[in-house]
Amino acid sequence: MTGLTADDLIECYRRGVFPMGEARDDPQIMIVEPRLRGIIDPATFHVPRRLARLVRSNDFQITVDQAFDEVVAACAAETSDRAETWINQPIRALYGELYRRGAAHSIEVRKDGVLVGGLYGVTLGGAFFGESMFSTATDASKVALVQLVARMKRGGYVLLDCQFKTPHLSQFGTQEIPQADYLSILKEALKSSGDFGAADP
Repeated sequence: MTGLTADDLIECYRRGVFPMGEARDDPQIMIVEPRLRGIIDPATFHVPRRLARLVRSNDFQITVDQAFDEVVAACAAETSDRAETWINQPIRALYGELYRRGAAHSIEVRKDGVLVGGLYGVTLGGAFFGESMFSTATDASKVALVQLVARMKRGGYVLLDCQFKTPHLSQFGTQEIPQADYLSILKEALKSSGDFGAADP
């Protein structure tokens, strides 16, 4: 489909579906409703011990909403193990608009001032919908995820939607549940109000 607006995008999340592009150079956007959904409960988020030490080491510098477009571009970039991406130009434009509205956010991870990892997603009620993450340094995307969940806890969020359960996410306590159960959890999450800026100084 084409002609999707930012308002349409928000409505998709409210209904428990999300958009994906067919390919980087394909302007079409498809609406996805998985049979099984990957979610993380921020309250039971598990941080492996080695990763916790890395987060505390201050090897990386963390910023929030300082390089949204750069993070999305890095998530969409071709890599040695990913030649194609679902993040096409219409997707990038739509999420850029949500970011300017304050409805989408990014976590940036830098090493020696260079952007080496990060993630972005959409916030609505007490839910954060993670869209994509990237890493060009070992564990940088994992550090971004830990920082995201810490911010969610501080802001009173109750649901992290991961879309799919992957081996990368399994170590953090990701659950895979039927879509019908997800819709029930989402309905309750949308009744609350998370504050993404609660952790800011």
